[in-house]
Amino acid sequence: MADPDKLLSRFPLHLGLGATAIPQPEMTGGMDWYQGYGERHGGDGAEGRLVSMHSFTGNWDSWEMHPVGDEVVVCTTGEMTLHQEFPDGSTNIVTIGAGEYAINPPGVWHTADIAETATALFITAGLGTEVRGR
Repeated sequence: MADPDKLLSRFPLHLGLGATAIPQPEMTGGMDWYQGYGERHGGDGAEGRLVSMHSFTGNWDSWEMHPVGDEVVVCTTGEMTLHQEFPDGSTNIVTIGAGEYAINPPGVWHTADIAETATALFITAGLGTEVRGR
């Protein structure tokens, strides 16, 4: 039986300097959680990574951009379509299904459309992340 205190969807991990893996407090979903994460691990700079898992039942209502590093998105169930907007104004659309991944390069705004439901694992260079409405 799964340990509820080790569900990645509730308790993300921080991958930090020195090849550390540090369990995080329960993710509340609000921006305050991300601010606290930055306070806890901002000293790792561009090398730190947030590992999280999210399930979706609808399209994202915002765009996000990670300026200091790649974000890896691994679809574990369902299907999702990532929309990417590059700094030069070009765009790309990538659809991934269970077991497939996509990379959001640094500085690329991205959002997602969800086909019914999807769950994805995110490995994010979160330092300096920006969010805007869709």
